[in-house]
Amino acid sequence: MRIDVVTIFPAFFDVLEVSLLGKARGAGILDVRVHDLRDATHDRHRTVDDTPYGGGAGMVMKPEPWGEVIDAIAGPATEPQDAATDDAPLFIFPSPAGERFTQATARELATEQHLVFGCGRYEGIDERVFAYASTRGRVRLISLGDYVLNGGEVAAMAMIEAIGRLVPGVVGNPESLVEESHEDGLLEYPSYTKPASWRGYDVPDVLLSGHHGKVAQWRHDQQVQRTRERRPDLLAD
Repeated sequence: MRIDVVTIFPAFFDVLEVSLLGKARGAGILDVRVHDLRDATHDRHRTVDDTPYGGGAGMVMKPEPWGEVIDAIAGPATEPQDAATDDAPLFIFPSPAGERFTQATARELATEQHLVFGCGRYEGIDERVFAYASTRGRVRLISLGDYVLNGGEVAAMAMIEAIGRLVPGVVGNPESLVEESHEDGLLEYPSYTKPASWRGYDVPDVLLSGHHGKVAQWRHDQQVQRTRERRPDLLAD
């Protein structure tokens, strides 16, 4: 999978060099490229924003730098790409005005060949950028949650990790991806390891019983109980 990231803070994504994602990059499983939007500017101040038409607080990211970076990533804009083709990049713009990101979204996006994350700042990106990007590939605005961040970098990093770990070969044991929160609509059951007793807290007897059927039932019951207490909305879904 190829992942391009467009940002005015490229150093933010240095964290991609560590942990499993860093190993996946080194092994060639993930091809992650970070682009500095300011490199597509042509003035001495490397300006990427301007005042909004219609007035209002804050600044809006200019379309010109974004257009140049989109062309550099998607190729020369000789003619629009067919958004339905598998080889057309999928442009993802983190935005509180976008669709909600879920584990199901992560699994869907993990099947893509080429993702491009556009990290906005200030009051957002000129709307025409999304329209232009849709002529170079597909476009989705995605929200990490019902809150507002200072920019798209944190959301993009979270999505890249959630998506990247689902790409075959990134996580060493694929079975560890199955019994997790949100994979079956429920929260994950509690986990324990040695010692069996620690500071007065004991591991539940059923986990020490060796009875696989009882363990499976206990874990499922714990999932339902946790979900009912912490995320009853998931049970409603």
